[in-house]
Amino acid sequence: MGIFSRKRNTPTSHVAPSRVAVPAGTTFDTPTAVVDDITGDYTLDASHTRIGFSARHAMVTTVRGAFTDFEGTAHIDTATPASSWVKVSIKAESINTGNADRDGHLRSGDFFENETHPEITFASTAVDVDGGTWNVTGDLTIKGVTHSITVPFEQTGSAQDPFGNTRVGFEGVATLDRKDWGLVWNAALETGGVLVSEKIKLEFDISAIKNA
Repeated sequence: MGIFSRKRNTPTSHVAPSRVAVPAGTTFDTPTAVVDDITGDYTLDASHTRIGFSARHAMVTTVRGAFTDFEGTAHIDTATPASSWVKVSIKAESINTGNADRDGHLRSGDFFENETHPEITFASTAVDVDGGTWNVTGDLTIKGVTHSITVPFEQTGSAQDPFGNTRVGFEGVATLDRKDWGLVWNAALETGGVLVSEKIKLEFDISAIKNA
């Protein structure tokens, strides 16, 4: 049936190596915000951006993963936020949870069916700013099914990097019901509940470089 249907005594890795856990109470260095106006056209820096997700497994722990092959562009207009937009394209086969068997199951017809639906896309339809939060609403297409979602983003900083690039950072999290996109596979637990949560968190750690 797949990696998610393994017996309880079969060990699996539940944490992807793509993110290092930060101990409770630990904070990063103070972010920089030195660019007066971040208005402009940007390209995602894939090597410093994470597009990830997390789901509950057996209702007792959290499995995390990320997509490693993607590209995206954005236009930011601080004076008129509604004129801003975002477009992202993700290769479904690039899913990585740190376990090859589980990744293979996720690529199969039980989940993303990446051979038939190789891309996951997001295209914004509206952007507004509320109290410093950038609310990006758009069409998310997975497995040929499109629904609108809203992702609230917080700006995490801006800087001129050592290579002369103007760089901005944003972080955002959104929760969705995977069944809405046809990702319906599951298995019942003997003790009640299901093996994989229907609610999934999408996690965005964005670094974008301003186009020359």
